[in-house]
Amino acid sequence: MNIGTWVLVAVGAVVVWVVGAYNGFVRLINRTKEAWADIEVQLKRRYDLIPNLVETVKGYATHEKTAFESVTKARAQALGAQTVKEKEVADNMVTSALKSIFAIAEAYPQLRAVESFTKLQDELTDTEDKIQAARRFYNGNVRDLNTKIEQFPGNVIAGAFHFQKKEFFELADEAAKEPVKVKF
Repeated sequence: MNIGTWVLVAVGAVVVWVVGAYNGFVRLINRTKEAWADIEVQLKRRYDLIPNLVETVKGYATHEKTAFESVTKARAQALGAQTVKEKEVADNMVTSALKSIFAIAEAYPQLRAVESFTKLQDELTDTEDKIQAARRFYNGNVRDLNTKIEQFPGNVIAGAFHFQKKEFFELADEAAKEPVKVKF
């Protein structure tokens, strides 16, 4: 083989490597987007359950107006959040507000006996578990993407095609890291 053939083979190998690395980034970015969509679906489900829960508890604890207002405010802020950081803050607010609603419910044994309330609690608990799983899936994909962006030689491709690191979905409040506890 002559030198021209070797150059052609080397250039071909580099092109194949660049295409493969680029496609790897695209795959990771799409998996991260899919994981984020999963989080948003579960958060939406949670936010849809909140008004039903509030109305159920409200009938038993009419004097707990501030707790109901804080849940409503937290839900509204969460629905309006756009970025990962805004979602984190809003999610922390919703979690805290829900804990106050469940604390109120514990003071009313007759409320805990109402079938619609227990079904809402079960759905919310299931949703909280799904949100945690979706967060783990998202953060795993973000970790993989960010690692590939930072490691050599992937950082060369990432820089050339302007691939950006993603933010992890983290909970700042230690209490919010625990799922909402449902006690009977």
